[in-house]
Amino acid sequence: MFTHLRIKNFKAWRDTGDIRLAPLTVFFGTNSSGKSSISQFLLMLKQTAQSADRKRVLIPSDKDMPINLGGYRDMVHGHADDERIAFRLGWELPTRMVLKDVRSDEKFSGDSIRFSAEIGLPAGKREDVVIHSMQYELGNLSEKGLELGMKLKTSKSPGKDQYELVHSGYNPVRKEGRVWPLPSPIHFYGFPAEVMAYYQNAGFVGDLAFALEQRLRLMSYLGPLRDYPRRQYPYMGETPEDVGRQGEQSISAILAARERFIRPGKYKSRKSFQVLIASWLENMGLIGSFDVKPIVPDGRLYEVVVKTPMTEAHVNLTDVGFGVSQVLPVLVQCFYAPSDSVIIMEQPELHLHPSVQASLADLFIETIQARENGKDRNIQLLVESHSEHFLIRLQRRIAEGNISREKVAIYFCKPTRLGAEMKTLELDVLGNITNWPKDFFGDRFTDMAEMTKAGAARRMAGNG
Repeated sequence: MFTHLRIKNFKAWRDTGDIRLAPLTVFFGTNSSGKSSISQFLLMLKQTAQSADRKRVLIPSDKDMPINLGGYRDMVHGHADDERIAFRLGWELPTRMVLKDVRSDEKFSGDSIRFSAEIGLPAGKREDVVIHSMQYELGNLSEKGLELGMKLKTSKSPGKDQYELVHSGYNPVRKEGRVWPLPSPIHFYGFPAEVMAYYQNAGFVGDLAFALEQRLRLMSYLGPLRDYPRRQYPYMGETPEDVGRQGEQSISAILAARERFIRPGKYKSRKSFQVLIASWLENMGLIGSFDVKPIVPDGRLYEVVVKTPMTEAHVNLTDVGFGVSQVLPVLVQCFYAPSDSVIIMEQPELHLHPSVQASLADLFIETIQARENGKDRNIQLLVESHSEHFLIRLQRRIAEGNISREKVAIYFCKPTRLGAEMKTLELDVLGNITNWPKDFFGDRFTDMAEMTKAGAARRMAGNG
């Protein structure tokens, strides 16, 4: 999972500062405070890594991608195209990585990777974005780790930029006669084939880039505007990657996961995937039963049949409250995502009753504690929210010991004249926020005090 992130000169952020990313990381804040920019940045990295156009450093917009950030001037902070977008991203590896220098037989290893890059427009009148530097850090240099990257030497014309390797803890050795400069990296993170061709002992560089690709591939996104329920769903046996950014693949995901069993926490009994989803909908007080079944035997069309708490009748999903269809993609994605995934969610509480919003905290805690096939699922959640009910329930569960405060990170974002500003909310062992920001969820306490004063004034005037 991701361990930390820092972004400079991207959209509202002059500098986010170092962000600790916990298994459950939540971003609160006012509108236009930069919360969404953080998830947008990570999604831009993913869609760039997935693109077949290897020459483009970043892909901020594409008609088939989840985000559209325009061009470089649209996304650089303050539209200052002479500034560089820079970032640093760290993550834990599912298994320890060991790299070998075939020339010296020396080995380098680590349980984590940190990647950093600087990206911007080159000098002169060129409009194409270039990568000024990029670097991987595997483990710690003092413990047989290494640092390896590339740095721009000369920027001429597209396709003619010249780079050099930068390194620590490892000595790359040139092959005789291969004295030419290196070409541009692949996207923002990949070593070109010339690195392996020009150096005797650089055959492992692709492993570093592959580790970043794998980390980004195991990242999914669910947006705030989720798909409307349908009376019937076609299913041809496919296994979707996730539920889709609007939850449109939720029913296909349920059907694809029919043979999976999840243990929703320590000392809890494992449940089949559909039973687990149904039990959560029932626990949230939304329905009494839930089933996905073919409309005709052995058919390719399915319907979602539910029973509400108010009646014994079984009805189609389209005939019950809107909230069920809105929370269903959240539930499915939490448990459908493969192990070691990072799930990004924007406003999962949208269109939900306050009691269901509070239940999301319990859902997310169970998500990061769940096990499958005898192993921790190791899921990480990055959530953008406006829900006070969700936060209060999360604080309560910390106080009750259901989750440790170390596994939670909460941030408050706000706009300022100089750009967005982020504040880490400090939690004590009882779940209390010890540095509660002014105007967090509005000035609730001032409103209560003024209401009391107004009531007293009306009574004194004889109007109460």
